[in-house]
Amino acid sequence: QVQLVESGGGLVQAGDSLRLSCAASGRTFSNYVMGWFRQAPGKEREFVATISGTGSSTRYAGSVKGRFTISRDNAKRTVYLQMNSLKPEDTAVYYCVGGQLGLAVTTGDYRYWGQGTQVTVSS
Repeated sequence: QVQLVESGGGLVQAGDSLRLSCAASGRTFSNYVMGWFRQAPGKEREFVATISGTGSSTRYAGSVKGRFTISRDNAKRTVYLQMNSLKPEDTAVYYCVGGQLGLAVTTGDYRYWGQGTQVTVSS
């Protein structure tokens, strides 16, 4: 079992930056692909970014590529999402996820989910 706890969400203005963190406990952290999904009000949950167990490979949604950066520190059992140049359309609950099916982009490919952290970007 893997437990995931997100932090770092909040209310910011368009153009600002924010860094989300996700602390993991449980089984060997480096064995898991980690990622972030988000869900805006009235919309389906969507893929944001994912990173391999070693941190050497990443994958991003087109809507965030070039603005967001995913990284991980296996010694600290933590994955990060650095979000720059935030836009109002980035407003959503952001979920940290963990799985073992490669750099997947669908919700069903991740077994472990955090409770989510709210990010609100005002215009």
